[in-house]
Amino acid sequence: MEARCGTDGQAALWNGPAGRAWVEAQELLDRVFQPFEELLLEGVVAGSRVLDVGCGTGGTTLAVARRVGAQGRAVGIDISEPMIAAARARASREDVPARFVCADAGTHAFEPAGFDRIVSRFGVMFFDDPVRAFAGLRHAGTDDAAMRLVAWRAVAENPFMTTAERAAAPLLPDLPARRPDAPGQFAFADETRVRRILDESGWTEAEMRPLDVACRFREEDLEPYFTRLGPVGLVLQAADERTRRRVVETVRAAFDPYVFGAEVRFTAACWMIGARAPAFRGRRATTGPAAPRRGWRSA
Repeated sequence: MEARCGTDGQAALWNGPAGRAWVEAQELLDRVFQPFEELLLEGVVAGSRVLDVGCGTGGTTLAVARRVGAQGRAVGIDISEPMIAAARARASREDVPARFVCADAGTHAFEPAGFDRIVSRFGVMFFDDPVRAFAGLRHAGTDDAAMRLVAWRAVAENPFMTTAERAAAPLLPDLPARRPDAPGQFAFADETRVRRILDESGWTEAEMRPLDVACRFREEDLEPYFTRLGPVGLVLQAADERTRRRVVETVRAAFDPYVFGAEVRFTAACWMIGARAPAFRGRRATTGPAAPRRGWRSA
């Protein structure tokens, strides 16, 4: 459910219908993912310089900007022009001093040592070359910079996230199949693979902690959710009206186990991923608040 750093295919996807759908669903997604925003803000202090990777419509970046204050720096990067435009509009409307960059974080030429903290809410699983991408993020971080990321665990642990496509598959023969380890929502499910990526890209003190987070939203938002977002939402945009009606009826029934009165509830099985940039001797010191040396959880 979160996105957007990677190949030309990712750029086309998130600058097209998927990106527009996320903008339309901004308020819903911000409500659903509010618990993760609070987790990512832990350790962010006034004066910090923070990069938000795969920032989408900017909810987390704006929260970071409010936390770091005028002496800090909050920058969000995303490959999606529609979402970056929405993020900039939100920052202006809410008078929050956040900056947004429309670029592929996997290949972007970051200034060296510009950030003492890097965060991401479901935004790092879409890199075509994740080792190169995380090496670039290491370049963007100061010596001893802390990184804190949220990513999805395995498909089998997140049945809510695949309910729509499993139910709709018999009715939508063009529905794309998920490919293990390919850029996508569950690309960081394998702990061993993620640790290898971090190690090969120059990060140290890697930790991965499983999180099971209770999420909820209004039942009235369920149909807009599965008809706009994800693989089913994309395919439905080109479906004829008869097919669309059948899919909506079938998929809505499949979500019944998650509906409790006027509310939809599900558990998001995720990783909280932490790492730290090593302190290289000879690198020129940078300004900014020093992070404590008690591991990434307290950074």
